[in-house]
Amino acid sequence: MAVTVPAATEQIDYADLYARWERGNWCATEIDFSQDRIDWHTKLSPQQRLGALWLYTLFFHGEDSVAVNLTPYIDAVPLAEQKYFLTTQQVDEARHAVFFNRFMHEVVGVGDGTLDGGLRATKTQLTWGHRKTFARLDRMADELRRDRSPRKLAAAVALYHVVVEGTLAQPGQHMIEESLERLDLLPGFREGIRNVALDEQRHIGFGVKLLADLYRVDPQGTQDAIVDIIREVLPWTLSVPIPPNWDASYTELFGFTLEDLYEEGARANEARLRAVGLPLDSIAHFPFPMDIAPRERGERALALLRAGLLGERHGPIGRDPETVRIFFDLLARNARGEEVPHGTTIQWDFRDAEPWYLQLEGTTKTAVQGRLAKPTVRLRMRYDDFGELVSRRAQPHTLLMRGRMRPWGDPRVLLKLQRLFN
Repeated sequence: MAVTVPAATEQIDYADLYARWERGNWCATEIDFSQDRIDWHTKLSPQQRLGALWLYTLFFHGEDSVAVNLTPYIDAVPLAEQKYFLTTQQVDEARHAVFFNRFMHEVVGVGDGTLDGGLRATKTQLTWGHRKTFARLDRMADELRRDRSPRKLAAAVALYHVVVEGTLAQPGQHMIEESLERLDLLPGFREGIRNVALDEQRHIGFGVKLLADLYRVDPQGTQDAIVDIIREVLPWTLSVPIPPNWDASYTELFGFTLEDLYEEGARANEARLRAVGLPLDSIAHFPFPMDIAPRERGERALALLRAGLLGERHGPIGRDPETVRIFFDLLARNARGEEVPHGTTIQWDFRDAEPWYLQLEGTTKTAVQGRLAKPTVRLRMRYDDFGELVSRRAQPHTLLMRGRMRPWGDPRVLLKLQRLFN
């Protein structure tokens, strides 16, 4: 497997990252929030305060989680320069949590001033996706304590540095900073979030460099580790920034839409993975369609989340033809077609919706609306149960035991179905 790491990534140096940390130090305890208190209570509308509290809480709890979970990463990396940089990152993450806690207590007026008190007071603001994503980060830290292999390290760094920091946190930080600059609000918070974003840029650069180093030594193993963890957490990470009741005003009152946020997340994720050297256009089961623009990727993700075909269910499973087409296209792209015989066909016969099937020819995979006379595998089920299954809110064995999914066909393919789409 040929490996080409971009020249810009090759030039990243661990010692230089440490030196940049020394030059860029800042004090979370010295930021002046006096004007922020005035702005919060006199210039922000009640709905803006509601949206800001919700959004900033996601960052506050995220910073606390990444600070606590970084220790096994320090133990797992092989080089002293890597360990030393990661110790600076742990200091950064703690500083970020202190910054957000100060803002919550001194400006918003929640919590008792202690970190534990601030976290308890804001916990109800967390989204389903946030809880799921950071619970997985907790488990990843435990896994890395037990298994310090390069492949496990690659999965852990991909989750922490590329997904959490590079795809979720930094795009959101930039949008928050730009919106507050445009509105000329919360100068102390703007100063702090700007510093946080600069810290995150160093962290992401470290993660990209480390993944590139691992990829150079073991291309296939590292690629599989990165892609597998992204596929695993996708339903949760996409759900992190969904506001309560899908209320678009939580972000739009600050001048940006969910579509804007998801576009930036898609663009950032692609840029970081390409910087590692991954050939995204030729990975057969990469979970994002790389042949469409980041904006459309974000719009498709939001359509599937609203429909309940990804993430948390908010009502009936969406059935509009375009959303169903988008989902089956994604299902086909994600299928590991090379693991079943060429010409394998998988038919979904819904009792209450139009039928669909997949045609799998190795890395060429096609989704078609319609019914085949003799598919390799046929799955009979209700459409709502299908939505529960593909969103991982229900398990296949549960539906089978309750008679809500009836499989038929080649037993060799049936045995591989779960692996085929995971």
